[in-house]
Amino acid sequence: MMKLRYSHTSPYARKVWMTLIECGLDHRVEMVPTNAWASEADLTADNPLSKVPALILEDGQALYDSPVICEYLDSLHTGHKLFPADGQERWRQLKIQALADGILDAAVAIRVEETLRPEDKRWSGWIDRQKAAITRSLDHLEKDIGHWSSVFLIGPLTVVATLGYLDFRGAVGDWRAGRPHLAHWYATTHNRRSVQETEPKE
Repeated sequence: MMKLRYSHTSPYARKVWMTLIECGLDHRVEMVPTNAWASEADLTADNPLSKVPALILEDGQALYDSPVICEYLDSLHTGHKLFPADGQERWRQLKIQALADGILDAAVAIRVEETLRPEDKRWSGWIDRQKAAITRSLDHLEKDIGHWSSVFLIGPLTVVATLGYLDFRGAVGDWRAGRPHLAHWYATTHNRRSVQETEPKE
């Protein structure tokens, strides 16, 4: 079996976990809980960046990071594809994925700054910059979501992981305020098994 190094609190790992379920591959992967902040030498062997997720293939090769892993997993099945093969829709999905991943990068940066860095060394200007980036990007999603199809592809999947992380960590307060379309869309995704079974938790 393949192995997935993951954390229940990592939104990037959640993306991969959701992809496994959506692609019908969760039975082919052993889930290996991993604390990337602990001094685990074996994680660096799978990912020299010492980050989750990392997918260890049956031949021992490891893949990272989440966009690479998700697209690889999508190549392993013959059902509904999360990544369009080509054309305008492929680039649209990759763009949505990149924007949602960027929101996550900013939200994680805020959490590191506010919880791991000593208080006297925190840079409020840096935190404000990340929050502004998140706000702008959420506003863009609010305007763009009306153009999305009803098909659940890698872009929307990544947005689910992103909004779930914002709820979980509260990086920018109530992201739903002023964004009724995004909030309604997000609520409709919770009937999916991939969303329900991967909710972040400590």
